[in-house]
Amino acid sequence: MADVALQEPEGDVTDASTFDTEQLGFMCGIEVHQQLATGKLHSRQPSMLFDVTIDTVPNDWPRYARKLRLASGEGGKVDVAARFEKQRNRSFVYIQSPNSGLIELDESPPLTHDSDALDVALTVSAMLEAKPVGAVQTMRKTVVDGSNTSGFQRTSLISTDGKLKTETGDVGIDVLCLEEDSARKLDSVSTDHGEQVIYNLDRLGVPLIEIATSPDIQSPEHAKETAMALGRTLRDTRRVRRGLGSIRQDLNVSVACGDRVEIKGCQDLAWIPRIVRLEMVRQVHMYRLANELRSSLGLPSLPPNRDLRDDQIEANVAEVVAKHLPLEFTDVTSSFESCESRMVVEGLAKGYTMLALPLKGFNGKIGSKTLDVDGAQLPRLGRELAGAAKLAGVRGVFHSDELPAYGIEQDHVENVRNELRLEASDAFVLCLAPTWQARLALESVGRRARLAFHRIPQEVRNVVVKKGAPDDGTTTPMRPLPGGARMYPETDVPTISIDAKHWQHIMEHLPMRQDERMKRLAQTELSEDQCKQLLSRELDDAFFDHHESKSKAWGTLLLEHESVQPAVLSQILSVREEGGITREGIEQVVEHFAHARHLTVEEILTFAQENDLVPADVGDLESIVENIVLERIDFVKERGMGAMGPLMGVVMGACPGVDGKEVSAVLRTMIQRHS
Repeated sequence: MADVALQEPEGDVTDASTFDTEQLGFMCGIEVHQQLATGKLHSRQPSMLFDVTIDTVPNDWPRYARKLRLASGEGGKVDVAARFEKQRNRSFVYIQSPNSGLIELDESPPLTHDSDALDVALTVSAMLEAKPVGAVQTMRKTVVDGSNTSGFQRTSLISTDGKLKTETGDVGIDVLCLEEDSARKLDSVSTDHGEQVIYNLDRLGVPLIEIATSPDIQSPEHAKETAMALGRTLRDTRRVRRGLGSIRQDLNVSVACGDRVEIKGCQDLAWIPRIVRLEMVRQVHMYRLANELRSSLGLPSLPPNRDLRDDQIEANVAEVVAKHLPLEFTDVTSSFESCESRMVVEGLAKGYTMLALPLKGFNGKIGSKTLDVDGAQLPRLGRELAGAAKLAGVRGVFHSDELPAYGIEQDHVENVRNELRLEASDAFVLCLAPTWQARLALESVGRRARLAFHRIPQEVRNVVVKKGAPDDGTTTPMRPLPGGARMYPETDVPTISIDAKHWQHIMEHLPMRQDERMKRLAQTELSEDQCKQLLSRELDDAFFDHHESKSKAWGTLLLEHESVQPAVLSQILSVREEGGITREGIEQVVEHFAHARHLTVEEILTFAQENDLVPADVGDLESIVENIVLERIDFVKERGMGAMGPLMGVVMGACPGVDGKEVSAVLRTMIQRHS
């Protein structure tokens, strides 16, 4: 970023396309988390997920209530994310699904790694040209949101220093890890003492491959290309889970005037370029706002490149800002006794308190909802403050830049300003909640407002999703970016050596790439569409392995009945090809044996005979067809091959149950002979 060290960022925040990635000192990397189709990593339980919601969980599934407490890591330090989570005062309920036991409940030591999962991780390492570690050492990574009953996630470094090839350019692979997936959140409930979160343990412990790239991604579009290439590599193993939620992408984004931010929730790859661009814009906006706020207090400006940060200057600024923005809360509940806002009326009826936090000099700086040229919300401090408050468990806050609104009238605004003795340049934030929670929320708001004088904080953010899809590509804060204190050794899982013989076996059994699979399919009589369908549904191996005939009929049968065992389909098709069942009866036979795992010829023939699906024995088919043609010889000579259609029906009527394809061939021969 040396070439942009002294350049102010150029571009209009209302139009993300006006920003140039090189001029901004853009950096981006991706972390991909892919579930594996193996058993759970450390418990030998099956990695199955149950299709349940909080309303449909069976009553006989046990439930366990827990709370996590704050503890220091091995180095004696408390992780910053853990310290923040402690303030949220949350409790957790874990629902024990049939595929979770004592290990998932953290009541029994973990087992060593699932061998299949380890082999898949090594296979992907080889495909990415990464170098395996000599010994796999399991580590504990502190997790503070309750999604792990133990309070940590087990993760193991498998390989480093790999390379992913993309059309835009190579992307380095920093690390590839094998780790446990977390429990699935089913619901959260607000209580007077804090939020209660309910988790299902079915997903806890499912193996994940985590791949973290180097910051070699050159543009927002290249980020999408990289995510797609990583996904293809993982799917090429044919040993990963498919479907919604089985793969997750996190984006690490920064520009020179900002800092590294990790964005989670990028499920839809098509949204990645937009999400990245909007994060670039947000970082530029917050940088410009910081310098505007600093100027108002006569403080030195931030340099346009974080590498030029002066820790002493930042410490002095923080000291001045802390005095300028004291965390002093005022109870202004009485000013809202006449308010007719539904939210306010319902809150006061529950005994909630309306607390106010003054923000000196912030009038007009918090912002209100405005859209950019593409319809996405423009970055504004108000969203950052609201996000900070929501982490305390409240639904949101009100701030003076957006009031009057939501049923809060101008006289209520004036009453608050008078009660807080604010000047015209000052702003305020309101929070309606139980007193303890309102104080915690406004404390988070105040600390976030102080941070507005500095470069953006390193943090984890989440894509805003509504109705299952990204809302507009913008993000909200989740938690501080974890520090190094969150990782320490796992003493319950023994170290695994990766010897040369094991690695050589992996290298000699690498799966085919998609282009190799397509080339193999193209050598058959299948259509291009059938080839693509078989490949996308991962049925091409079944196509080659389960039936000698590489025909279109076999490909069609696989595609139309992919839930049926390929060996069963192959046996049915073989009987059909030998004339044991009619062409029209094959669907009925497949439907009857759809759930079978093994099938004999005798079983198929017996069913066909019992259901009149055996081709009729009509003796000499050629003789019958020839007699029909000769009886209509004048018609045949007049129409020639045009007689095929009319005569097909006549012959089929005379030969019920005979294969239509066979009849057509014989009829064609007879017409050519006598016309």
